[in-house]
Amino acid sequence: MPRLIHLNGPTGIGKSTVAQLYADRHPGVLNLDTDQVVSLIGGWKDDFWGTLEPARRLAIAMAETHLRTGRDVVMPQLVTNVDESERFEAAARGAGADYREIVLMGGRQQVLDRFAERVASGDQASHRYIDEIVERGGGPVLLARIHGHVTGFVRERPRCVVVHTDGYDPQQTYDAVLAALAN
Repeated sequence: MPRLIHLNGPTGIGKSTVAQLYADRHPGVLNLDTDQVVSLIGGWKDDFWGTLEPARRLAIAMAETHLRTGRDVVMPQLVTNVDESERFEAAARGAGADYREIVLMGGRQQVLDRFAERVASGDQASHRYIDEIVERGGGPVLLARIHGHVTGFVRERPRCVVVHTDGYDPQQTYDAVLAALAN
């Protein structure tokens, strides 16, 4: 049975990195990063938040289409709203697929440090626009708020699996995600 693997967690925690590792090591898997879909919609730089909802709708349709081919989808996407997560789950069910929700979570300081490292390195061109949006939205203050929202979200989604990433490098986080998927 195909799976929609939703990698959730705070900005900068490593969702996209783990999703890319997973797709690279599992032929046929669609790495569906909604932040990339946003960039396909004209005007997204001027109104990121206004283009996020249509991008999520497109991503859900893309995920459902790919799942119907019998192949997995890995979706690295921050979600702090239970209704949004339930939309992903419904799409998986609609395609006859399993929905696996994994939240990558670290301590608040780890989240702040990882984000700062990502911005300083500048090596992830695909995330520069998200980094800019976070900086314009308050930088560390916004990240701390997101961390709090994700923590609250986890309490509302008892079936999600939390992978604690404190002290983990990307490979260790990937390995922990594989272990979570195996259970």
